[in-house]
Amino acid sequence: MKNWLLGLSLCVAGIASRAGATVYELPADGSAVIGNDRHIKAKYQDTLLDIARRYSLGYEEIMRANPGVDMWLPGQGADILLPGRRILPPGPREGIVVNLPEHRLYYFPKSRKGRKGGKRVVITYPVSIGRMDWRSPLGQTQVIEKVRHPEWHPPESIRKEHAAHGDPLPKVVLPGPDNPLGDFKMRLAVGDGTYEIHGTNNPTAVGMAVTHGCIRMYPEDVAALFKSVPIGTRVWLLNKPVKVTYVGGELLLEAHPQVDKEGQSVEPDLKLLSKELDRVLGSNTVAIRWDYARQTLRAASGIPTLVGLEANVDAIRAPAATQAAKVAGPSAAPGGSAPATTPAHAAMEAPNGG
Repeated sequence: MKNWLLGLSLCVAGIASRAGATVYELPADGSAVIGNDRHIKAKYQDTLLDIARRYSLGYEEIMRANPGVDMWLPGQGADILLPGRRILPPGPREGIVVNLPEHRLYYFPKSRKGRKGGKRVVITYPVSIGRMDWRSPLGQTQVIEKVRHPEWHPPESIRKEHAAHGDPLPKVVLPGPDNPLGDFKMRLAVGDGTYEIHGTNNPTAVGMAVTHGCIRMYPEDVAALFKSVPIGTRVWLLNKPVKVTYVGGELLLEAHPQVDKEGQSVEPDLKLLSKELDRVLGSNTVAIRWDYARQTLRAASGIPTLVGLEANVDAIRAPAATQAAKVAGPSAAPGGSAPATTPAHAAMEAPNGG
């Protein structure tokens, strides 16, 4: 049942604290929120891409978080936001989960049995995904092979594409600095084994939609993941541009540019938000600031934003019923009482209304 309330004022407080590494303990209470955002001052020699790699962020991720900052020369002392607070994607918290619109991979290693005080963690990395004419697949699969220093055997379709641009490829690219797979690859069962998670010889492009459908990682990230992931590990490839969670009476919304069926980025819409609200809120009643929600969707910055707070239904329904009775008069309903329309009903129509 939808119990969303519209039109109540909210006071949104900014949240900024030091971010951790890419390893986060999973909240004991089952919350989907991990990490924290962080601000740093750029040095004169820094580029945004240098900073992104240093803090395990991707190209589009750091660009969206810092609009107006020059990519190649932020400048000495420039304030840079490092987005580290995230809402975990929906679904199982096991194996590898790749959320394509987010350009991010989450790895949930199995906890060590018998380890005293051991806590489950999630490790997250930025990734590149397939561009619009070579989109990455969706669904559940698994790791079926791991190869160190792989050779690259370009498919005929890719060789034709390169030849058409005057850049012919050999049938086999040997391991080394010219190999776009980098030093490690993990083959997935999807697509007859033609899709892989691998490294790159062009780390500046990590975090973009530039691959031929594979999942590409920074060299140091794929090296770490390669050591940890056993063959048979399950992998989920998701397309979740809108993520919502409700924790501690607060409704948080995280939006990324939507990836459509052709792999093209488009603006997330309110219908996606409506579905997520149904899934997350259940019977809870929340006062939502739809102007904040719409603004967050349009910005698609990937930064979790407070857009709603827990509401006291009884406190709201009483004055609403009184006001309806005054407007309708005593003869509006049988028995002399006027039917009241609660704010919850209006909110149910709000996502599709404007």
